[in-house]
Amino acid sequence: MAAKSYDVIVIGAGPGGYVAAIRAAQLGKSVVIIERENLGGICLNWGCIPTKAMLRSAEVFHLMHRAKEFGLSAEKIGYDLEAVVKRSRKVAGQLSGGIGHLMKKNKITVVMGTATLTGKGKVSVKTDKGAEDLTAPNIILATGARARELPGLEADGDLVWTYRHALQAKRMPKRLLVIGSGAIGIEFASFFNTLGADVTVVEVQDRILPVEDAEISAFAKKAFEKQGMKILEKAMVKKLDRASPKVTAHAERGGKTETMEFDTVISAVGIVANTEGLGLEELGVKIDRSFVVTDAYCRTGVEGLYVIGDATNGPWLAHKASHEGVMVAELIAGGHPHAVDPASIAGCTYCHPQVASVGLTEAKAKEAGHEIKVGRFPFIGNGKAIALGEPEGMIKTIFDAKTGELLGAHMIGAEVTELIQGYVIGRQLETTEEDLMNTVFPHPTLSEMMHESVLDAYGRALHF
Repeated sequence: MAAKSYDVIVIGAGPGGYVAAIRAAQLGKSVVIIERENLGGICLNWGCIPTKAMLRSAEVFHLMHRAKEFGLSAEKIGYDLEAVVKRSRKVAGQLSGGIGHLMKKNKITVVMGTATLTGKGKVSVKTDKGAEDLTAPNIILATGARARELPGLEADGDLVWTYRHALQAKRMPKRLLVIGSGAIGIEFASFFNTLGADVTVVEVQDRILPVEDAEISAFAKKAFEKQGMKILEKAMVKKLDRASPKVTAHAERGGKTETMEFDTVISAVGIVANTEGLGLEELGVKIDRSFVVTDAYCRTGVEGLYVIGDATNGPWLAHKASHEGVMVAELIAGGHPHAVDPASIAGCTYCHPQVASVGLTEAKAKEAGHEIKVGRFPFIGNGKAIALGEPEGMIKTIFDAKTGELLGAHMIGAEVTELIQGYVIGRQLETTEEDLMNTVFPHPTLSEMMHESVLDAYGRALHF
Protein backbone atom coordinates (compact mmCIF):
# COMPACT_ATOMS: atom_id res chain seq x y z
CA MET A 1 0.00 0.00 0.00
CA ALA A 2 1.37 3.42 -0.97
CA ALA A 3 2.33 5.80 1.82
CA LYS A 4 -0.16 8.59 2.55
CA SER A 5 1.28 12.06 2.15
CA TYR A 6 0.63 15.12 4.31
CA ASP A 7 2.22 18.54 4.82
CA VAL A 8 2.76 17.91 8.53
CA ILE A 9 2.95 14.76 10.67
CA VAL A 10 2.59 15.33 14.43
CA ILE A 11 3.65 12.49 16.75
CA GLY A 12 1.96 12.78 20.16
CA ALA A 13 -1.40 14.39 20.93
CA GLY A 14 -0.64 16.09 24.24
CA PRO A 15 -0.86 19.88 24.78
CA GLY A 16 2.15 20.39 22.51
CA GLY A 17 1.14 18.06 19.68
CA TYR A 18 -2.57 18.73 19.39
CA VAL A 19 -2.06 22.52 19.52
CA ALA A 20 0.68 22.29 16.85
CA ALA A 21 -1.73 20.27 14.69
CA ILE A 22 -4.56 22.80 15.10
CA ARG A 23 -2.34 25.79 14.28
CA ALA A 24 -0.82 24.05 11.23
CA ALA A 25 -4.35 23.19 10.00
CA GLN A 26 -5.46 26.81 10.54
CA LEU A 27 -2.52 27.86 8.35
CA GLY A 28 -3.82 25.67 5.52
CA LYS A 29 -1.62 22.60 5.98
CA SER A 30 -2.81 19.00 5.66
CA VAL A 31 -2.10 17.40 9.03
CA VAL A 32 -2.08 13.91 10.54
CA ILE A 33 -1.61 13.38 14.27
CA ILE A 34 -0.46 10.06 15.76
CA GLU A 35 -1.23 9.09 19.37
CA ARG A 36 -0.54 5.76 21.07
CA GLU A 37 -2.70 6.25 24.15
CA ASN A 38 -5.08 9.20 24.83
CA LEU A 39 -5.87 12.40 22.96
CA GLY A 40 -4.77 15.20 25.28
CA GLY A 41 -1.70 13.28 26.43
CA ILE A 42 -0.46 13.05 30.01
CA CYS A 43 -1.41 16.64 30.90
CA LEU A 44 -5.06 16.21 30.20
CA ASN A 45 -5.50 12.57 31.18
CA TRP A 46 -2.90 11.91 33.89
CA GLY A 47 -1.38 15.25 34.90
CA CYS A 48 -2.40 18.89 35.05
CA ILE A 49 -6.16 18.51 34.73
CA PRO A 50 -7.08 15.48 36.90
CA THR A 51 -4.68 16.57 39.67
CA LYS A 52 -6.36 20.00 39.79
CA ALA A 53 -9.77 18.31 40.05
CA MET A 54 -8.54 16.24 43.03
CA LEU A 55 -6.87 19.24 44.67
CA ARG A 56 -10.13 21.16 44.34
CA SER A 57 -11.90 18.39 46.29
CA ALA A 58 -9.24 18.68 49.02
CA GLU A 59 -9.62 22.48 49.07
CA VAL A 60 -13.41 22.26 49.52
CA PHE A 61 -12.91 19.62 52.26
CA HIS A 62 -10.46 21.94 54.02
CA LEU A 63 -12.91 24.87 53.78
CA MET A 64 -15.78 22.75 55.15
CA HIS A 65 -13.72 22.24 58.30
CA ARG A 66 -13.41 26.02 58.58
CA ALA A 67 -17.17 26.63 58.18
CA LYS A 68 -17.50 28.08 61.69
CA GLU A 69 -15.02 30.88 60.87
CA PHE A 70 -17.38 32.04 58.11
CA GLY A 71 -20.50 31.92 60.28
CA LEU A 72 -21.60 28.62 58.73
CA SER A 73 -22.14 25.14 60.07
CA ALA A 74 -21.12 21.84 58.53
CA GLU A 75 -21.48 18.59 60.44
CA LYS A 76 -20.25 15.04 59.91
CA ILE A 77 -17.71 16.22 57.34
CA GLY A 78 -16.22 13.34 55.44
CA TYR A 79 -15.07 12.25 52.01
CA ASP A 80 -15.40 9.32 49.65
CA LEU A 81 -12.03 8.77 47.98
CA GLU A 82 -13.59 6.66 45.23
CA ALA A 83 -16.00 9.51 44.38
CA VAL A 84 -13.15 12.08 44.45
CA VAL A 85 -11.17 9.95 41.97
CA LYS A 86 -14.29 9.35 39.86
CA ARG A 87 -14.95 13.09 39.54
CA SER A 88 -11.32 13.68 38.56
CA ARG A 89 -11.49 10.97 35.85
CA LYS A 90 -14.79 12.41 34.56
CA VAL A 91 -13.23 15.88 34.19
CA ALA A 92 -10.28 14.37 32.28
CA GLY A 93 -12.62 12.31 30.09
CA GLN A 94 -14.74 15.32 29.19
CA LEU A 95 -11.71 17.29 28.03
CA SER A 96 -10.13 14.37 26.18
CA GLY A 97 -13.38 14.00 24.21
CA GLY A 98 -13.19 17.72 23.43
CA ILE A 99 -9.80 17.22 21.75
CA GLY A 100 -11.34 14.64 19.43
CA HIS A 101 -13.96 17.23 18.46
CA LEU A 102 -11.25 19.85 17.79
CA MET A 103 -9.38 17.42 15.51
CA LYS A 104 -12.57 16.81 13.47
CA LYS A 105 -13.41 20.52 13.34
CA ASN A 106 -9.95 21.33 11.96
CA LYS A 107 -10.00 18.38 9.51
CA ILE A 108 -6.96 16.77 11.14
CA THR A 109 -6.53 13.04 10.51
CA VAL A 110 -6.08 11.09 13.76
CA VAL A 111 -4.19 7.78 13.73
CA MET A 112 -4.13 5.80 17.00
CA GLY A 113 -0.91 3.78 17.13
CA THR A 114 2.84 3.77 17.82
CA ALA A 115 5.05 5.78 15.48
CA THR A 116 8.63 5.19 14.30
CA LEU A 117 10.68 7.48 12.07
CA THR A 118 11.88 5.26 9.21
CA GLY A 119 13.80 7.96 7.35
CA LYS A 120 13.77 11.67 6.60
CA GLY A 121 10.11 12.68 6.25
CA LYS A 122 8.93 9.09 6.71
CA VAL A 123 6.90 7.61 9.55
CA SER A 124 5.58 4.09 10.08
CA VAL A 125 2.65 3.66 12.49
CA LYS A 126 1.81 0.36 14.14
CA THR A 127 -1.97 0.30 14.65
CA ASP A 128 -4.54 -2.35 15.63
CA LYS A 129 -5.02 -3.02 11.92
CA GLY A 130 -1.32 -3.40 11.09
CA ALA A 131 1.29 -0.93 9.86
CA GLU A 132 0.59 2.33 8.07
CA ASP A 133 3.21 4.40 6.22
CA LEU A 134 3.03 8.18 6.16
CA THR A 135 5.22 10.85 4.57
CA ALA A 136 5.55 14.60 5.10
CA PRO A 137 8.24 17.25 4.58
CA ASN A 138 7.64 18.38 8.18
CA ILE A 139 7.48 16.20 11.28
CA ILE A 140 6.75 17.57 14.77
CA LEU A 141 7.71 15.23 17.57
CA ALA A 142 5.70 15.84 20.75
CA THR A 143 6.09 12.50 22.55
CA GLY A 144 6.30 13.96 26.07
CA ALA A 145 7.82 12.29 29.08
CA ARG A 146 7.09 9.80 31.87
CA ALA A 147 7.94 9.49 35.55
CA ARG A 148 11.58 8.80 36.27
CA GLU A 149 12.17 5.64 38.29
CA LEU A 150 15.24 5.21 40.47
CA PRO A 151 16.74 1.74 41.06
CA GLY A 152 15.21 0.16 44.16
CA LEU A 153 12.44 2.78 44.27
CA GLU A 154 10.45 1.44 41.30
CA ALA A 155 6.67 1.72 41.51
CA ASP A 156 4.59 -1.44 41.92
CA GLY A 157 1.14 0.19 42.09
CA ASP A 158 0.50 -1.36 45.51
CA LEU A 159 2.94 0.02 48.08
CA VAL A 160 4.95 2.33 45.80
CA TRP A 161 3.06 4.68 43.46
CA THR A 162 3.81 7.05 40.59
CA TYR A 163 1.49 9.98 39.87
CA ARG A 164 -0.68 7.63 37.76
CA HIS A 165 -1.36 5.31 40.70
CA ALA A 166 -1.99 8.29 42.98
CA LEU A 167 -4.58 9.65 40.53
CA GLN A 168 -6.50 6.37 40.77
CA ALA A 169 -5.87 5.75 44.47
CA LYS A 170 -7.74 2.62 45.53
CA ARG A 171 -7.14 3.37 49.21
CA MET A 172 -6.31 6.32 51.44
CA PRO A 173 -2.69 6.21 52.69
CA LYS A 174 -2.33 6.45 56.46
CA ARG A 175 1.43 7.06 56.53
CA LEU A 176 2.67 8.45 53.21
CA LEU A 177 6.22 9.09 52.05
CA VAL A 178 6.64 11.44 49.08
CA ILE A 179 10.08 11.26 47.46
CA GLY A 180 10.79 14.54 45.66
CA SER A 181 9.40 18.01 46.40
CA GLY A 182 8.97 19.47 42.94
CA ALA A 183 5.47 20.47 41.77
CA ILE A 184 4.16 16.89 41.36
CA GLY A 185 5.46 15.64 44.72
CA ILE A 186 4.24 18.66 46.66
CA GLU A 187 0.79 18.64 45.03
CA PHE A 188 0.19 15.00 46.04
CA ALA A 189 1.69 15.62 49.51
CA SER A 190 -0.74 18.54 49.91
CA PHE A 191 -3.74 16.53 48.66
CA PHE A 192 -3.25 13.50 50.91
CA ASN A 193 -2.19 15.63 53.89
CA THR A 194 -5.41 17.67 53.65
CA LEU A 195 -7.45 14.45 53.63
CA GLY A 196 -5.73 13.32 56.82
CA ALA A 197 -2.69 11.24 55.84
CA ASP A 198 0.46 11.51 57.96
CA VAL A 199 2.81 12.84 55.24
CA THR A 200 6.63 12.93 55.11
CA VAL A 201 8.40 14.63 52.18
CA VAL A 202 12.04 13.81 51.41
CA GLU A 203 14.04 16.19 49.18
CA VAL A 204 17.64 15.56 48.09
CA GLN A 205 18.38 19.28 47.63
CA ASP A 206 18.78 21.78 50.45
CA ARG A 207 15.18 23.01 50.22
CA ILE A 208 11.74 21.97 49.02
CA LEU A 209 10.41 23.38 45.72
CA PRO A 210 14.07 23.83 44.70
CA VAL A 211 13.36 25.76 41.47
CA GLU A 212 11.50 28.48 43.39
CA ASP A 213 12.98 31.55 45.07
CA ALA A 214 14.60 30.55 48.38
CA GLU A 215 12.32 32.88 50.37
CA ILE A 216 9.20 31.28 48.84
CA SER A 217 10.55 27.77 49.56
CA ALA A 218 11.13 28.72 53.21
CA PHE A 219 7.60 30.19 53.49
CA ALA A 220 6.12 27.03 51.93
CA LYS A 221 8.04 24.76 54.29
CA LYS A 222 6.73 26.67 57.31
CA ALA A 223 3.14 26.49 55.98
CA PHE A 224 3.35 22.75 55.23
CA GLU A 225 4.88 21.96 58.64
CA LYS A 226 2.09 23.97 60.30
CA GLN A 227 -0.35 21.68 58.45
CA GLY A 228 1.39 18.66 59.97
CA MET A 229 3.72 17.57 57.18
CA LYS A 230 7.21 16.34 58.03
CA ILE A 231 9.87 17.66 55.68
CA LEU A 232 13.38 16.23 55.37
CA GLU A 233 15.75 18.27 53.21
CA LYS A 234 19.29 17.25 52.08
CA ALA A 235 18.09 13.67 52.44
CA MET A 236 18.08 10.72 50.06
CA VAL A 237 15.97 7.56 50.13
CA LYS A 238 18.53 4.84 49.41
CA LYS A 239 16.23 1.82 49.47
CA LEU A 240 12.76 0.57 50.24
CA ASP A 241 12.07 -2.74 51.97
CA ARG A 242 8.61 -3.88 50.94
CA ALA A 243 6.69 -6.26 53.19
CA SER A 244 2.99 -5.67 52.57
CA PRO A 245 1.20 -3.85 54.17
CA LYS A 246 4.26 -1.74 55.05
CA VAL A 247 7.34 -0.23 53.43
CA THR A 248 10.50 0.54 55.36
CA ALA A 249 12.41 3.47 53.84
CA HIS A 250 16.13 3.89 54.46
CA ALA A 251 16.95 7.61 54.23
CA GLU A 252 20.46 9.01 54.35
CA ARG A 253 20.85 12.44 55.87
CA GLY A 254 23.97 14.20 57.13
CA GLY A 255 25.99 10.98 56.87
CA LYS A 256 23.51 9.02 58.98
CA THR A 257 20.88 6.54 57.83
CA GLU A 258 17.47 6.47 59.46
CA THR A 259 14.64 4.03 58.85
CA MET A 260 10.98 5.04 58.66
CA GLU A 261 7.84 2.98 58.15
CA PHE A 262 5.02 3.85 55.75
CA ASP A 263 2.10 2.10 54.10
CA THR A 264 2.45 4.07 50.84
CA VAL A 265 5.28 5.76 48.94
CA ILE A 266 4.86 8.19 46.04
CA SER A 267 7.96 8.58 43.89
CA ALA A 268 8.15 12.00 42.18
CA VAL A 269 11.83 12.28 41.27
CA GLY A 270 11.60 13.92 37.87
CA ILE A 271 10.91 12.79 34.33
CA VAL A 272 12.44 10.89 31.42
CA ALA A 273 11.62 11.88 27.83
CA ASN A 274 9.81 9.37 25.60
CA THR A 275 12.48 9.45 22.91
CA GLU A 276 13.65 5.84 22.67
CA GLY A 277 12.56 3.45 19.91
CA LEU A 278 11.53 6.29 17.60
CA GLY A 279 14.49 6.00 15.20
CA LEU A 280 15.95 9.37 16.22
CA GLU A 281 19.56 8.25 16.64
CA GLU A 282 19.56 6.67 13.17
CA LEU A 283 18.59 10.05 11.72
CA GLY A 284 21.50 11.72 13.55
CA VAL A 285 19.43 13.54 16.17
CA LYS A 286 21.40 14.52 19.28
CA ILE A 287 19.98 13.26 22.59
CA ASP A 288 21.18 14.37 26.03
CA ARG A 289 19.96 12.33 29.06
CA SER A 290 16.84 11.25 27.12
CA PHE A 291 15.96 14.80 25.96
CA VAL A 292 16.37 15.83 22.31
CA VAL A 293 18.76 18.75 21.83
CA THR A 294 17.16 21.53 19.78
CA ASP A 295 17.76 25.21 18.99
CA ALA A 296 15.49 28.02 20.22
CA TYR A 297 13.04 27.22 17.40
CA CYS A 298 12.79 23.50 18.32
CA ARG A 299 14.82 22.48 15.23
CA THR A 300 16.86 19.29 15.57
CA GLY A 301 19.43 19.84 12.84
CA VAL A 302 17.65 17.25 10.68
CA GLU A 303 15.77 19.17 7.99
CA GLY A 304 12.02 19.26 8.60
CA LEU A 305 12.19 17.55 12.03
CA TYR A 306 11.12 19.54 15.09
CA VAL A 307 10.83 18.46 18.73
CA ILE A 308 8.58 20.32 21.20
CA GLY A 309 7.42 20.03 24.82
CA ASP A 310 8.68 17.56 27.41
CA ALA A 311 10.77 15.60 24.89
CA THR A 312 13.19 18.54 24.63
CA ASN A 313 14.66 21.34 26.78
CA GLY A 314 12.86 22.53 29.94
CA PRO A 315 10.96 23.98 31.60
CA TRP A 316 8.75 20.89 31.22
CA LEU A 317 5.37 22.57 31.35
CA ALA A 318 2.22 22.11 29.26
CA HIS A 319 1.87 25.80 28.39
CA LYS A 320 5.43 25.91 27.08
CA ALA A 321 4.72 22.86 24.89
CA SER A 322 1.56 24.48 23.46
CA HIS A 323 3.36 27.72 22.68
CA GLU A 324 6.21 25.84 21.00
CA GLY A 325 3.62 23.95 18.95
CA VAL A 326 2.19 27.24 17.64
CA MET A 327 5.69 28.63 16.97
CA VAL A 328 6.77 25.57 14.96
CA ALA A 329 3.50 25.49 12.95
CA GLU A 330 4.07 29.15 12.03
CA LEU A 331 7.70 28.48 11.06
CA ILE A 332 6.58 25.61 8.80
CA ALA A 333 4.02 27.92 7.17
CA GLY A 334 6.78 30.45 6.35
CA GLY A 335 6.10 32.83 9.24
CA HIS A 336 8.64 34.59 11.48
CA PRO A 337 7.52 33.82 15.04
CA HIS A 338 9.48 34.85 18.14
CA ALA A 339 11.43 32.05 19.81
CA VAL A 340 9.93 30.89 23.12
CA ASP A 341 11.87 32.46 26.01
CA PRO A 342 12.09 29.92 28.89
CA ALA A 343 12.65 32.78 31.37
CA SER A 344 9.23 34.23 30.56
CA ILE A 345 7.30 31.03 31.24
CA ALA A 346 5.50 30.95 34.57
CA GLY A 347 5.61 27.93 36.86
CA CYS A 348 2.55 27.11 39.00
CA THR A 349 2.18 24.63 41.87
CA TYR A 350 -1.36 23.99 43.11
CA CYS A 351 -0.60 22.92 46.67
CA HIS A 352 -2.12 24.71 49.65
CA PRO A 353 -0.92 27.49 49.75
CA GLN A 354 -0.40 27.86 45.99
CA VAL A 355 3.00 28.83 44.57
CA ALA A 356 3.68 30.69 41.30
CA SER A 357 6.68 32.39 39.74
CA VAL A 358 8.15 33.84 36.55
CA GLY A 359 11.65 35.00 35.63
CA LEU A 360 14.74 35.09 37.81
CA THR A 361 14.92 34.27 41.51
CA GLU A 362 16.76 36.76 43.71
CA ALA A 363 19.83 34.48 43.80
CA LYS A 364 19.83 33.98 40.01
CA ALA A 365 19.43 37.72 39.37
CA LYS A 366 22.49 38.45 41.53
CA GLU A 367 24.39 35.58 39.91
CA ALA A 368 23.67 37.12 36.49
CA GLY A 369 25.35 40.32 37.68
CA HIS A 370 22.26 42.49 38.15
CA GLU A 371 22.15 45.17 40.78
CA ILE A 372 18.64 44.62 42.12
CA LYS A 373 15.73 46.18 43.96
CA VAL A 374 13.40 43.76 45.75
CA GLY A 375 9.83 44.44 46.85
CA ARG A 376 7.61 42.31 49.10
CA PHE A 377 4.01 42.52 50.19
CA PRO A 378 2.25 40.17 52.63
CA PHE A 379 -1.32 38.87 52.20
CA ILE A 380 -2.11 40.13 55.73
CA GLY A 381 -1.96 43.70 54.37
CA ASN A 382 -4.64 43.06 51.72
CA GLY A 383 -8.36 43.57 52.37
CA LYS A 384 -9.57 40.92 49.89
CA ALA A 385 -7.20 38.28 51.34
CA ILE A 386 -8.52 38.96 54.85
CA ALA A 387 -12.15 38.87 53.63
CA LEU A 388 -11.44 35.50 51.96
CA GLY A 389 -9.95 34.18 55.20
CA GLU A 390 -6.59 33.70 53.44
CA PRO A 391 -4.18 36.05 55.24
CA GLU A 392 -1.07 33.89 54.77
CA GLY A 393 1.10 34.57 51.75
CA MET A 394 3.52 36.92 50.07
CA ILE A 395 4.30 38.52 46.72
CA LYS A 396 7.91 39.30 45.88
CA THR A 397 9.15 41.29 42.88
CA ILE A 398 12.71 41.74 41.64
CA PHE A 399 13.81 44.66 39.46
CA ASP A 400 17.03 45.71 37.79
CA ALA A 401 18.07 48.78 39.81
CA LYS A 402 19.56 50.55 36.77
CA THR A 403 16.88 49.95 34.13
CA GLY A 404 13.72 49.21 36.13
CA GLU A 405 13.26 45.92 34.20
CA LEU A 406 11.05 43.38 35.97
CA LEU A 407 13.50 40.48 36.36
CA GLY A 408 11.29 38.10 38.32
CA ALA A 409 8.15 37.69 40.41
CA HIS A 410 7.48 35.05 43.06
CA MET A 411 4.29 34.39 45.00
CA ILE A 412 2.82 32.10 47.61
CA GLY A 413 -0.77 32.20 48.84
CA ALA A 414 -4.39 31.91 47.71
CA GLU A 415 -5.00 32.08 43.93
CA VAL A 416 -1.44 33.13 43.04
CA THR A 417 -1.52 30.72 40.08
CA GLU A 418 -4.12 33.08 38.57
CA LEU A 419 -2.32 36.29 39.62
CA ILE A 420 1.08 35.43 38.11
CA GLN A 421 -0.13 36.08 34.57
CA GLY A 422 -0.15 39.83 35.27
CA TYR A 423 3.61 39.78 35.68
CA VAL A 424 4.02 37.39 32.72
CA ILE A 425 2.30 39.97 30.49
CA GLY A 426 4.42 42.69 32.08
CA ARG A 427 7.61 40.84 31.16
CA GLN A 428 6.36 40.10 27.64
CA LEU A 429 5.64 43.82 27.09
CA GLU A 430 9.05 44.72 28.60
CA THR A 431 7.39 46.78 31.29
CA THR A 432 9.36 48.81 33.83
CA GLU A 433 8.66 49.58 37.48
CA GLU A 434 7.24 52.97 36.38
CA ASP A 435 4.61 51.36 34.10
CA LEU A 436 3.54 49.02 36.90
CA MET A 437 3.42 51.83 39.47
CA ASN A 438 1.23 53.90 37.14
CA THR A 439 -1.21 51.06 36.53
CA VAL A 440 -4.49 51.30 38.47
CA PHE A 441 -5.31 47.95 40.10
CA PRO A 442 -8.98 47.29 40.99
CA HIS A 443 -10.07 47.29 44.66
CA PRO A 444 -10.71 45.08 46.55
CA THR A 445 -8.68 42.39 44.78
CA LEU A 446 -5.69 40.19 45.54
CA SER A 447 -4.01 41.81 42.53
CA GLU A 448 -3.48 45.01 44.54
CA MET A 449 -0.68 43.15 46.33
CA MET A 450 1.15 42.96 43.00
CA HIS A 451 1.05 46.75 42.83
CA GLU A 452 2.15 47.12 46.46
CA SER A 453 5.06 44.71 45.97
CA VAL A 454 6.33 46.87 43.08
CA LEU A 455 5.90 50.02 45.18
CA ASP A 456 7.78 48.38 48.06
CA ALA A 457 10.81 47.69 45.84
CA TYR A 458 11.13 51.47 45.56
CA GLY A 459 10.24 52.31 49.17
CA ARG A 460 6.74 53.46 48.27
CA ALA A 461 4.40 50.75 49.66
CA LEU A 462 1.17 52.32 50.90
CA HIS A 463 -0.51 49.64 53.00
CA PHE A 464 2.29 48.06 54.95
